[in-house]
This record gives sequence, C-alpha cells and structure tokens, in this order.
Amino acid sequence: MASYSTANRLSKLLMKEYLNMRSDPPHGIVVIPNQRDDLTEWTLEMYGPNDSIYAGEEFKLLFVFNDDYPFKPPKVNFVPPQVPVNPHVFSNGDICLSILTRDWRPCLNVEAVCVSIQSMLASCKHKKRPPDNDYYLHMKATNPAAYRWVYYNDKA
Repeated sequence: MASYSTANRLSKLLMKEYLNMRSDPPHGIVVIPNQRDDLTEWTLEMYGPNDSIYAGEEFKLLFVFNDDYPFKPPKVNFVPPQVPVNPHVFSNGDICLSILTRDWRPCLNVEAVCVSIQSMLASCKHKKRPPDNDYYLHMKATNPAAYRWVYYNDKA
C-alpha cells in the first residue's frame, strides 16, 4: 500500500498529465473523460494514423497506473474488440512495445507512449498478428509470469 506522500505525489502527477492530454493531446488521440474517483485508469481513443493501413480506424487504449509510476511503466492495452491486427499487438489487446517494459524510463509519459504506439501503427505494412499470438494467449492464461517478451523486427 502506498504511503500518503507517495499517493499524493502520484495523484498530482497524474492530474497534471491528464489535464495536459485533455487540453493538448497528440494528433489522433482523444482522452475519454474519467468516470472514476481517481486517475489510476484512463481510457483514450486513438485514430489510425493518416496514410497508414489503419487510416479511418478507431481504437481504444486503457492505461492503468500503479503506485510506482513514473518509475515503472503503466499497463497499456488496446480494449477489445477494437484491437488492431498488427505484428506487435496480441489479439487480446496486449502490446509488445519495448518502452512498456524493459526500455521504460521515468522521463516518459502518457503522451510519449501514445506517440510510440501511433508510430508503431504508422510503420506497419501488413496486417497480421504476432507469430506467437496463440502461444502467448495460452501462456498468459496458464502462467503469465513465465512469458518472456520477444521484440520482433520493427519493419513489419
């Protein structure tokens, strides 16, 4: 359980980021007003980047922040059923993006994550699932801690 000072720091940081994302979001991102009493979960709408194979498509992202944010990354998923078919996105909405795990840095924020996801979508040339999609879904269901992320070539 977080101490009062940690919870207060987190609350202030999340409020600052939330207000910034509501007033000046990256192009193609809309923050859906929060219906919760706290800001530990956000839902965002993301529109497929123009001039990409996702142009005209709309997706929802769920951000879940823990007490260690920004020292640990938020959990970020696409919300089914609006999950893009992409080599870096599992069919359950989980995203294989290194800044959401091993390459996370405390200087990153929600905006940086959104821009990275947009870039991942914009660079995709073929709609297909990760090669280990079925295995991942099975492992996550039976033993999520046992799964080791494999970051595939970004030229997909």
